[in-house]
Amino acid sequence: MTSPKKKTAKLKEPVRVRTKKLADGSESFYLDIYVNGKRSYEFLKLYLLPEVSAKVKEQNRATRAAVEAIKSQRIIDITNGKAGIKRTSGWQRLLLTDWLDRHVANQERKGIRNLGTLKSVVRIVSAYAKKTRMGDIDKKWALGFIDWLQNTYIPVRSNGKDNKHLSSGTAATYVSQLSAALNAAVRAELLGENPFMLLSSSEKIKKPESQRQFLSIEEIKMMIATECSNPTVKQAYLFSCYCGLRISDIYALRWKDVRMNDGRYMLSVVMKKTSTPIYIPLSANALAWLPERIDDESRIFAGLPTEPTVNRILGVWAKSAGIDKHLTFHTSRHTFGTLMMTVGADLYTTCKLMGHSDVRTTQIYAKIVDSKKIEAVNLVDRMFEKR
Repeated sequence: MTSPKKKTAKLKEPVRVRTKKLADGSESFYLDIYVNGKRSYEFLKLYLLPEVSAKVKEQNRATRAAVEAIKSQRIIDITNGKAGIKRTSGWQRLLLTDWLDRHVANQERKGIRNLGTLKSVVRIVSAYAKKTRMGDIDKKWALGFIDWLQNTYIPVRSNGKDNKHLSSGTAATYVSQLSAALNAAVRAELLGENPFMLLSSSEKIKKPESQRQFLSIEEIKMMIATECSNPTVKQAYLFSCYCGLRISDIYALRWKDVRMNDGRYMLSVVMKKTSTPIYIPLSANALAWLPERIDDESRIFAGLPTEPTVNRILGVWAKSAGIDKHLTFHTSRHTFGTLMMTVGADLYTTCKLMGHSDVRTTQIYAKIVDSKKIEAVNLVDRMFEKR
């Protein structure tokens, strides 16, 4: 008599994707993680939107792909952790300042320019708590650093001006740079989680709303029609106007990051500033400004100068085009955000295309578009004023 076959036990995945219904009809993605008898949840700040148009349907598809990529990475991280890979037993004793020095060196090796602010952060952290170890960094430490930075720290100025506390904008920039360095530590498995990512909006530094400089559609056409002294700067800047990448992501962009999916070219990158994976469908206008493709590992804009040089070239180029605006490379990102809202893209779609973690950041572009509408209406009113 043949013995019955034993059923093969099905291994359960340690990470499952789940969604939570929100009041506005969208769904918030989160990961249900179960390891060593303990359950935890990771909310991804990625959303599935009601599919009211083809654009939203395409964005939902890209969001699902991003979620699956994050899930796969978490499974790899868990597996590596069980096997004792990468993370050393002494990681908690590593000094934060030593990691920051290593992070600066890594950025320099990658060819990242304009690291002055990051180097200032290393000095500031040394002044705050030079003996801080990676194992000491938690939410309490993050809140203490923010409080000290805003209320105690006074930089030494060499220009003869009175020493005073940092502005909210400058303090927020330093915290952002430190948070990016800690994100890199998480990826290197030297830190379990970045505590700055756990802070609520009320706990973060209130950065004053700045006047974002951007190009109108007509001004973009003027820039296109005008020669630039550096063709690579022109290509990179206009490409960013149509996809919204920061200059740090442009420097790191390789041909392997441009992929064909369902008959459409997509950009798949992890943003340097926030470590957020984003998937951007590339328009024909964006593709038109890509240089000739080389091999997958080559940088797309390999000849791009340092950021200060790029900004100087932009200034001359804009002046030649007859545009009286102070342009930096970052205005291309503002241009993209404003364009999306101008053509009618919804707030959540624009938020995900730009890789914002908080939709309130994206709302700034909606306000810009609204203010332009008000200006237009007021202009019509003035035309009919009684004289």
